Amino acid sequence: MQSLVGVLNVIPARALPVGLLKLCVWTRWCEGIGRFRQGSKILGIDEDQVIAESSIEFELKELEGHVTNVNLFTGIQFQQFGLHHVEIRLDDELFLRYPLPVVRVQ
Repeated sequence: MQSLVGVLNVIPARALPVGLLKLCVWTRWCEGIGRFRQGSKILGIDEDQVIAESSIEFELKELEGHVTNVNLFTGIQFQQFGLHHVEIRLDDELFLRYPLPVVRVQ
């Protein structure tokens, strides 16, 4: 059984750079059969700079099955406040993209 603590959709910070010892991206895949490669990237606000990336290979053996992947990023530093993005690719094709804001807090 897996449980998640500290799920976030924004990274609050008082000052820059913002360093994170660990950041995990969880994905769950289902309704497929075969071997796949998942790539995860965290992009800077300019969308060209790759702050971190990770990949994992996995297999779905039956349509009713599922696989949960965890991409662990360590030692990440965000150098700017603003809207960063997380990209999830499946076999090099963009599958999901979502915002990860780094915001200034007082």
